[in-house]
Amino acid sequence: MAGLAALLPLAAASGAAAQDVRVDAPIPHVRGQSVSPSFEGWYRNPDGTRSLVFGYFNRNYGERLDVPVGPGNRFEPGPADRGQPTHFLPRRQTGVFAVVVPAGFEGRLTWALTAYGETIAIPGHVRPEWEIDALEEVTSGNRPPVLRFGSPDGEPGQGQYGVRSSARAVVSEPAAITVWAADDGVRKARAAGRPTRFGLVWSKYRGPGAVVFDNTEPEVGEAGRAVTTVTFDTPGRYVLRVLAWDDSGGQAAIMAGGFFCCWTNGYVTVDVEE
Repeated sequence: MAGLAALLPLAAASGAAAQDVRVDAPIPHVRGQSVSPSFEGWYRNPDGTRSLVFGYFNRNYGERLDVPVGPGNRFEPGPADRGQPTHFLPRRQTGVFAVVVPAGFEGRLTWALTAYGETIAIPGHVRPEWEIDALEEVTSGNRPPVLRFGSPDGEPGQGQYGVRSSARAVVSEPAAITVWAADDGVRKARAAGRPTRFGLVWSKYRGPGAVVFDNTEPEVGEAGRAVTTVTFDTPGRYVLRVLAWDDSGGQAAIMAGGFFCCWTNGYVTVDVEE
């Protein structure tokens, strides 16, 4: 008992010292902070290939960083350009793009970003515990919305890899972009008693100048048609991204425990002339 009694004051002192420790909360910054790549997981494609899904965390609350493909925005092993963004929106952006690898892929694809002198690199892989339900949520059967460009019968895309299209535009002249979107209407159990949700969000993904949308969240009509108008201030090649989300929620939703459904990406490459 004497030994125990001798230890009690030390324990009390240690507890008191621990209670005195103060850690300052991070100070929000509008600009000047780094960007972290994030590996979200991987999913199986119907043809046997695998899709590695990536997003990012821009620590700035206001600044939209532009980091061109190259030494500061690259994949290893190469090619350095695997379709990643070069324009980074503020804060956490989930499931922004996917890289398709062969069925027998066993290595790593590492995405490295450098901003304000800080380089952060994150590897993508196909470890079993990182498999995600991106094309069908097992608990509900919910599947991602379907996106099409060109016409209601155009090539469909689902999931983070999504679908792609191209267009042309002229500097300072508004250009209309049309997309057709459809959803299966499957709802999560927690959504009982509320209307089914479904929407689109447009953003700049790549490009040398400013991009202005007349409506970043256009309404999806009865036929599934949604139109937005975009204006560019500088000539060059741009990529615009449209995110289609359903009852799983919008881009801000971050799923856990292997659930990563249901969102679809669409990308439009726009060549802008003077």
